[in-house]
Amino acid sequence: MHPVHDIELPDDLSAWLPSVIEIPRNSHLKYEVDKPTGLLRLDRVLYSAVHYPANYGFIPRTLGDDEDPLDILVLMQEPVEPLTIVRARPIGGLRMSDDKGGDDKIIAVCVDDPAFSHYRKLAEIPPHVMRELDRFFRDYKILEDKRVEVEEFYDVEAAMRVIRKAVAAYTKP
Repeated sequence: MHPVHDIELPDDLSAWLPSVIEIPRNSHLKYEVDKPTGLLRLDRVLYSAVHYPANYGFIPRTLGDDEDPLDILVLMQEPVEPLTIVRARPIGGLRMSDDKGGDDKIIAVCVDDPAFSHYRKLAEIPPHVMRELDRFFRDYKILEDKRVEVEEFYDVEAAMRVIRKAVAAYTKP
């Protein structure tokens, strides 16, 4: 089974969608699924003194503007082992740009975590958590001398448009 191609998406993407976690919350390690094999590959150890503020991975069967599966951050209490499928409900997103161009980050909550499953929109998330998410993406590539531009967070409706566009891009022949 290949995690990018073989995990089915539900009909109602707003209720929950499968998220394949590549990087556990609090990690300094940047893992990526190797596209040809589907195995997990260490891309790098983060250069900056930051760690991933949420479980980080991708939405299967999607294709973002950077030609990779659409990125997702899943807010929940615990770090999750890499290659775990987590049921996540999108609540918003963040658009950023780096050396590869535009790169959306969908922000979601784990529907199976009672401490987070009740959140429905970004405005409900504690302000400090939002600041941590924003700061992470502004800082994580600084010591690599890579340019990163972080835009404003966007709401759940915009996130759903980004997700639908990425699903359509994946299925396009």
